[in-house]
Amino acid sequence: MPTTRKRSAMTPEHKEALAAGRASGLAVRRYLEALEQGKPRRGRKVSPDSIAKKLADVEAELVSADALRRLHLIQERTELRARLDDAGGSEVDRTTLEAEFVKVAREYGGRKGIDYATWREAGVSPEVLQRAGIARSKA
Repeated sequence: MPTTRKRSAMTPEHKEALAAGRASGLAVRRYLEALEQGKPRRGRKVSPDSIAKKLADVEAELVSADALRRLHLIQERTELRARLDDAGGSEVDRTTLEAEFVKVAREYGGRKGIDYATWREAGVSPEVLQRAGIARSKA
């Protein structure tokens, strides 16, 4: 009969450390994703007004469209609504995400071995890194 190894329960401290690690990883991920989303896109910038106008045109055309054209217009309407929602501006959210990032970035980077140059290449500004207490060198 094979012997079974008894599993020891996780201590409350271990559970807290795991939760803290997940929370700091989430804060870093959300901030980096917000930076990615805010990067300038190629091509002509589209204003929320022009998106709303195009959405109104699509809505008007839906009334008289045949079945196949209607299908494509419904998809276009969905995409335009999503773009209009995204164009609403999320500066407040980004400010909050940045504050959370600043709180955890130094500890997270130290734990994961992420240095200043790596943070910079990922798009984090020097000002944010300075506020987070991440120095250029390990002096």
